[in-house]
Amino acid sequence: MTYTARDEWEQHSCEGKGWRQLGEREQQLLAEHAPVPQGGGRALDVGCGTGELAAHLARVGYTVDAVDFTDSAIARAREEHAGVEGVRWVRLDIERDDPAPLHQEGYDLITLRLVYPFVRDRGRTIHGLGERLRDGGELVVITPIVEHTSEERRGIALDEDEITLLGAGWKTVERLDADDLAFLVLRGPCHLNTRAVEKQPTTGHALTGALAVVTDDAGRVLLGRSRRGMLELPGGKTTCPQDCAAASVRELAEETGLVADPAYGHVVTMLVDDSHGVPRLTAVVRITAWTGTLTNPEPDKFGRWEFFDLHALACVGDVFAPAALALDAVWPGILPGLPPATAYPIAADQPPVPGEPAEAARLRAAMTQMVIDGGWAPSAQVQKALRTVPRHRFAPEANLAAAYDGGDRAVITRYDEAGTAISSVSAAWLQADMIEHLGLKPGARVFEAGSGGYNAELLAHASGPGGHVVTVDIDPWVVRRTRRFLTEAGSGRVTAVEADAALGAPAPLVPRGGFDAGIITYNCWDVAPAWREQLAEGGRLVLPLEMGGYTRAVTFERHGEVLRARHFTHCGFVRDQGQQARTIPVLSLLDGGLTLRFEHGAAADTAGLEEALRGPRHEVPTGVTMGANAYFGSLQLYAATTLSGFCRLAAHQEPKLGVTAIAKDRDAPAIVGDASLAYLIHVQTKDGDSPQDKEWEWTVHAFGEQGPALAERLADTVRAWDRHVRADDNDQHADPFLTAHPAGTPDDALPAGDVLEKDLCRLVFRWPGRDVPQPRPVEHSRGQRRHGGV
Repeated sequence: MTYTARDEWEQHSCEGKGWRQLGEREQQLLAEHAPVPQGGGRALDVGCGTGELAAHLARVGYTVDAVDFTDSAIARAREEHAGVEGVRWVRLDIERDDPAPLHQEGYDLITLRLVYPFVRDRGRTIHGLGERLRDGGELVVITPIVEHTSEERRGIALDEDEITLLGAGWKTVERLDADDLAFLVLRGPCHLNTRAVEKQPTTGHALTGALAVVTDDAGRVLLGRSRRGMLELPGGKTTCPQDCAAASVRELAEETGLVADPAYGHVVTMLVDDSHGVPRLTAVVRITAWTGTLTNPEPDKFGRWEFFDLHALACVGDVFAPAALALDAVWPGILPGLPPATAYPIAADQPPVPGEPAEAARLRAAMTQMVIDGGWAPSAQVQKALRTVPRHRFAPEANLAAAYDGGDRAVITRYDEAGTAISSVSAAWLQADMIEHLGLKPGARVFEAGSGGYNAELLAHASGPGGHVVTVDIDPWVVRRTRRFLTEAGSGRVTAVEADAALGAPAPLVPRGGFDAGIITYNCWDVAPAWREQLAEGGRLVLPLEMGGYTRAVTFERHGEVLRARHFTHCGFVRDQGQQARTIPVLSLLDGGLTLRFEHGAAADTAGLEEALRGPRHEVPTGVTMGANAYFGSLQLYAATTLSGFCRLAAHQEPKLGVTAIAKDRDAPAIVGDASLAYLIHVQTKDGDSPQDKEWEWTVHAFGEQGPALAERLADTVRAWDRHVRADDNDQHADPFLTAHPAGTPDDALPAGDVLEKDLCRLVFRWPGRDVPQPRPVEHSRGQRRHGGV
């Protein structure tokens, strides 16, 4: 009985055939090594057949999910164990189906009895099941072994190599005997960090080869577990006069039984490295279509072939170095810590390659609905884009749940040497909100600063078949990655360019009359002139603009040389790396216990401030209170754009150990004067059993001779905000009327308001209820040093 097809198993169950009965020894070992947790536990029986083990687990106290991929087995199980309570019978293919029916909170016990040898993608399946174990849970595999199995039935048994491999990804493995069956108890799933490894040294003077990168209909990549103890891609040496694509499909057929036409083999990169000092040239061939059934025609070279999830490739153990480099060439960033190599990407005319698991479609629909329900995607075209573009394919290192998180979660895709995030796939709600405020019409031409691929594809889909997006990034790695992902899963309506996005798009790519819209996907301290100059009259530009260190995605509309703000969204992005990148002046106080951040770009003279901080503290309650979940981001922005001497005071120690009441690693709006400082915090004035019963009051703390006066100014600012800006509904706080003018615009050409100077523009804010009849710069305190353009 070595069935592989579902219809063979269906027939087996329909004909009333059975399986080896659950023995007393197995029951004894389960009771001893997987006892029911106190209060009851939850178990998953994979490949339950007619349900004998599932029924037993239910009788001893487990609540059981029993799954099998045949309808006939599930039907027999329900009938034969109709009187057993605590079992949920589910028709589910654990390898291929959407796992949505499984219990979301995990299991205390997972069993695979007489099933594991029939699993095709064993590594992926066991890894996924291990992720579903609760802390302290066990995965039990009960299986025949070759030693006690006849020659003609070896297909249902495991050899010692397979048993060793099965336990490789677990902290502890117990092997017991159950009447000639191996009874394996696996605990503590752990990830084996992927390593790129070499084979034995070669005697040649140079090596050339071609590797085939093949994915299945779920987007998983094919790898073989070689007899050398590593994972490899299909491939081998090239032979003249055969080209690389032909060589790769030949090796694919010889090693896996899969058949592809060389026309569907696309050489995407040539890799140059060395093997034990011998030069090596490897062609990476992306196979976009194939037929056949996966087999193992060369068992002397490979133990088996499996399809692996891309997000799990970082923890699969040893991978042959050229194969690891080839995977990175197709999905840059998918594997960490690769050996050095030189890659020569080739502009191959490769079509997109389809394929995703059913779970991805479900999670994408759920993410989209969450964004719609939040009010972030009211238009049909943005909703359709969210439902269509496969977000996970632009972040293949993330698991599906992380890729399709509909909340505030961004997927970080690149860090700098200090561990700071420098590239990411932003939160879906924020991407949708920013695109909505672009007001894209069919056929729109859009500029994007900051690449990654997913946001650009959303823009392309929202613009319709006639639209086009030019996405620009300064990081060569990001651009290479973006181009690969756009090739793999894109619409063909996005052009990725390596350049400093602060300079705009290259002139040949700028449409006549300018772009219909522009979007910046990183924090901007300033507004680059090119973004305005390359924008069509009336076109919209959305960018995350830093104002006093507080970031808002501001939607601007072009009117001649002026950008007028139409909408603000609270947000945060990775920082700019181009010529607009800023270093914010930061001054340390009290041996690093406090720091002052001068977000406007100029650092104040802090002489005498440390002495003042060691003196008495002056406190001014504002009388302005708030309850739980109140939004005060508009207060921060109001203070940052209306107060002279504004900065942010951060604490790096617990309040009881320092001189301020600021929580450790948090900051507060502040203003400085001569050897004086005032800062704003909220102090709890009411407590209660529920959040609705609690209340806080805004309070100003001040130090130094000018402290009382600074405190009154800050308190008056809070009261003015409360009267004119704040609203009971968090979504209804008033926004300022904001315009952005080119640097050098004279004061008499500016509208009335508070002026925030940048290097490349002048921002003018007019807040409700604030009487500023003429341009009024946000001035700095006496003795302040000039730094930058403020």
